[in-house]
Amino acid sequence: MTLNQPQAPEDITDAAIKTEASVNTTRADQAPGWERATLETLALAAITEQRQARRWRNGIRLAWLGFFVALLWLGMDRGGSAADPTTPHTALVKIQGEIASESEGSAELIVAAMRSAFEDKGAKAVVLLINSPGGSPVQAGIINDEINRLKALHKKPVYAVVEETCASAAYYIAAGADKIFVDKASVVGSIGVLMDGFGFTGLMEKIGVERRLMTAGENKGFLDPFSPQTDKQREFAQAMLNQIHQQFIAVVKAGRGERLKENPETFSGLFWTGQQAIDMGLADQLGNLDYVAREVVKAEELIDYTRKDNVAERLVKRFGAAIGEGSVKAMRGVPALR
Repeated sequence: MTLNQPQAPEDITDAAIKTEASVNTTRADQAPGWERATLETLALAAITEQRQARRWRNGIRLAWLGFFVALLWLGMDRGGSAADPTTPHTALVKIQGEIASESEGSAELIVAAMRSAFEDKGAKAVVLLINSPGGSPVQAGIINDEINRLKALHKKPVYAVVEETCASAAYYIAAGADKIFVDKASVVGSIGVLMDGFGFTGLMEKIGVERRLMTAGENKGFLDPFSPQTDKQREFAQAMLNQIHQQFIAVVKAGRGERLKENPETFSGLFWTGQQAIDMGLADQLGNLDYVAREVVKAEELIDYTRKDNVAERLVKRFGAAIGEGSVKAMRGVPALR
């Protein structure tokens, strides 16, 4: 067996001298100033990275700025005429969808559009392009009243042009026009009023649920779907509907005058085709928007004055009040012309 023997001091000294010589040789082989070059490379890399990060942040900020500028521009844009309103033209106001206070068929937007249309000197006539199944009698009444006021004030004719549907509250509005033009297959009429809802009292009794409704006032909760409806409350609601119906009938008779060929079904809530509506005096003749502008108004150029909710308003209505309103309408009856 062979054992490792301790090295002598002179052997250790020789090894250290050889190692130091090797290190010195390596350093001598490298180019002078290598430490500085390495530091410069690292510094340049750091600066480049910082510049890229700064460019990225600036790009993100510019993108957000552009987004908010576009949102602001869209938010301020409510539609309306873009062409020269002083040249002879036919002023167009669209009435589409539900007639309701929180929709594009609200009296606020439609009345504002009609006022702009009537006030422009180049507008030879105002055409209401209608495609609506109906809605609120209050909103329709406001619009109808304003049609009559603006006609008398500006001495300009108003024509209603029906596309697919002009029913109930939409017809309430159209009745204020000087003439009503329809397609032969349009749906016109439905001169009636309804109040709809649900009653769950029987179901609650079956499943053993007790309704605990506290009110101050004998009839305060008479539209509550979980409480029984008395004969007195039913008669009260029916009287209210009858009164609104008579208001609707009076508007139609005043608007149509001697052209109306009344029969027992006219105000029953039924609706008819455009051709039948002409035969009954609820409409005047067949014709579309282009025909009316070209042949009736004699001003082929159309300028659209229709107002719309801006982006911000639509977002608020969609995610805010519209949710609560939809829940209330689903559970409670609200008088409607549809």
